[in-house]
Amino acid sequence: MIKSLTPITLAALMALTSPLAAQETATDTADSTTQADTATADQILDLGQPVDDGTPQLGDRYAKETHGDWDLACVKTEAETDPCSLLQILTDPNGNPMAEVSLFRINQAGGQAVAGATIIVPLETLLTAALTISVDGAPGKRYNYSFCNPLGCVAQIGLTQADIDAFKQGSEAVLSLRPAPAPDQLVEMKMSLKGFTAGYNVVDVVTQ
Repeated sequence: MIKSLTPITLAALMALTSPLAAQETATDTADSTTQADTATADQILDLGQPVDDGTPQLGDRYAKETHGDWDLACVKTEAETDPCSLLQILTDPNGNPMAEVSLFRINQAGGQAVAGATIIVPLETLLTAALTISVDGAPGKRYNYSFCNPLGCVAQIGLTQADIDAFKQGSEAVLSLRPAPAPDQLVEMKMSLKGFTAGYNVVDVVTQ
């Protein structure tokens, strides 16, 4: 499965070993003897759980293919063909997920955008400063944010053929933003372009 921007919380882990949980378990054990006569077999016996064999379930996102540092990420549906996008999770120096770039091609008549991307960056990003993307140190382009949700703040951007050509020819892009609590600071996240061309050639095309 693909890395998630919502890792398991410390509170969830602590709940598994909290004194309250241990106390309830001890109480249940003590009461089991008196309830044994009235409990059904299903309540007493462990019926087991299916073993997770890694097969994507309905609604799961999974990597169908990998091209360099990009995944062809698909969502499991009931249709014969699952929808896929070109995905890269950007991480901090410790490997923790920080941002997500999900890209697809666009087939439209007369428009400038040949591809679109949804970029999710951390909450508390300064929205008025916009998001900047530059390739191999070249002058960047600024994109506005569309909205924020519990996962982060989202920029839905259009990419021209010139933008895609720069990605294909480049080795690394840098996404820059400013945090709202410290607007004088610039946060830069590196996006590898290794394997981009191969992934772009097989990603889904959305018809407009």
